[in-house]
Amino acid sequence: QVQLVESGGGLVQAGGSLRLSCAASGSIFSIVAMGWYRQAPGKQRELVATRNSGGGTNYADSVKGRFTISNYNAKNTVYLQMNSLKPEDTAVYYCTSRLYTDRSSWDDYWGQGTQVTVSS
Repeated sequence: QVQLVESGGGLVQAGGSLRLSCAASGSIFSIVAMGWYRQAPGKQRELVATRNSGGGTNYADSVKGRFTISNYNAKNTVYLQMNSLKPEDTAVYYCTSRLYTDRSSWDDYWGQGTQVTVSS
């Protein structure tokens, strides 16, 4: 009943930029937080950035100063602006959201992932 749909991945050269988008839809009562994780081949999924409903943000040390997370509350959408990309940023990027579907029921939801490839 809740869907997260990502877009904006692709292939870019090192030093370039990409902007990821994620839109949440369905039976949403309120959103607690939205964010991005990534998983590179052979590695565990790791946090990239999160943003809560109060505007607080959290970034992985490896992306601080290069990536910016923002949102558009009216459309339940979160963005990840990625600048100065490096080959080590290559991964599948997953959108996630902790949200309530009614006043008392909450869960964590995930998108299907979008591939980001940074060539050297």
